[in-house]
Amino acid sequence: MTIKTGWQGRFFEDFAVGDVYPHPLGRTLTDADNIWFTLLTTNSNPVHFDQPRAARTEFGRMLVDSTLTLAVVTGLSVADVSQNAINLGWEEVRLTHPVFAGDTLRAFSTVIEARPSRSRPFMGIVKVRTTGVNQDGTTVIEFERTVMVPRRGRQSAEPFPGMPGGSEAREQEEQ
Repeated sequence: MTIKTGWQGRFFEDFAVGDVYPHPLGRTLTDADNIWFTLLTTNSNPVHFDQPRAARTEFGRMLVDSTLTLAVVTGLSVADVSQNAINLGWEEVRLTHPVFAGDTLRAFSTVIEARPSRSRPFMGIVKVRTTGVNQDGTTVIEFERTVMVPRRGRQSAEPFPGMPGGSEAREQEEQ
């Protein structure tokens, strides 16, 4: 039997300053996404969940919670940037255009720094600038994110426990 693994994510050696990763998935945000996220995070600003009140603002309707925008655009980048990584933080978060229910967000990331970790020689530190755009191509968010990524060969691409071909099968073959 041959186990065919899918995309395993990038390792430190795969990142080069100047590389641009257009993230393939998009995500359309709904009123339910916005209201649930706002309530889940205890954001009490009514502009995110009270339509009559939001209608009296300059936007005329509810705004998507900005931290939902940050979370979704970060999520869109995970497969390309941090599938194997440990997130170290966000910097320079800029919300450049309002996001509304019905908007579809897409994103791309540019590698702006890649260096070996000083404290963990088996890891590297990568910083990307991620840009999120709406369906019209208007930039709605920009941020820098730093992740710690293992060097190639330092992380197992092990199938999940119990899957044929996993460590249990190899242990049985070795006995």
